[in-house]
Amino acid sequence: MGSLPRRQRVAAYAVVLRERAGAVQILLSRLAPRISRTEMWTLPGGGVDHGEDPRDALIREIHEETGLAATIGERARVYSAHMPRAPRDGQLVDAHAIRIVYDGWVAPDAPDPRVVEVDGSTVDAAWLPLADVLAGRVPVTASVADALEDHRPFRLQRVAAYAVVRRDRQDGPAVLLTRLSARAAHPGRWTLPGGGIDHGEPPARALAREVEEECGLACEVGELLDVHDTHFEGTAPSGRIEDFHGIHLLFRASVADGEPRVLEQDGTTDAVAWVAVRDVEAGAVEVLDVVRHALRLDEGDPA
Repeated sequence: MGSLPRRQRVAAYAVVLRERAGAVQILLSRLAPRISRTEMWTLPGGGVDHGEDPRDALIREIHEETGLAATIGERARVYSAHMPRAPRDGQLVDAHAIRIVYDGWVAPDAPDPRVVEVDGSTVDAAWLPLADVLAGRVPVTASVADALEDHRPFRLQRVAAYAVVRRDRQDGPAVLLTRLSARAAHPGRWTLPGGGIDHGEPPARALAREVEEECGLACEVGELLDVHDTHFEGTAPSGRIEDFHGIHLLFRASVADGEPRVLEQDGTTDAVAWVAVRDVEAGAVEVLDVVRHALRLDEGDPA
């Protein structure tokens, strides 16, 4: 008996996760009955055409299978499966599958998934609870289990500088705060003015720049009060689930006279105001932890 014809296929897939009501969901595609007679779900993706960049192929395949516009990360894992006697197109072949699995994500406001491709290899697309997939309550291909076993959330460490600007008023002391827009991780909450430090940029210069963009006022940066940090795993404004570590340099600062106003358009800040310290302390204004931490420091209480 002669050897079987060889068939090698390169395909790209994505682990696409999102968080809803505190639970993580994964985007999966259901295989068509001609591919699997029983219910079987797999990662969205598919074959890479000759000369096609794998990431471009994956974006195309995800749209065909789910109707969603996905962003694909740079990190990938490669899996190889050799199947000496596998049925393909009505005949047995010596099959070799090379799977490139990327991290992917979609915008938080993305519509519900739906299959766009007609007569393709998938017939349904859905967000399914990751816990059910991991517990075996959702039938998935071996490639899904392999990818999830190796998957780790994207790690991001961000260094930023923030200003603690206080002012005495007739009704008591106030602090200059900015409100996070819908593009930020915690929309609607108030935080200190400031932001990320660009590569090679002195922190004090970065802070003066950020304060002017967010408050419309010239800023004089003073002494460093403390270094605050936060660490959490959650959904970034882009929709990607991240293992995030934020390092915050807190400076005492002052601003020029004038009414604060947001100069930056379509940024992470949508409002700026002098907020009474007593309202922050009483919880009447929803703020990030860094605000309370900074106020305690500025009052001389390191606790």
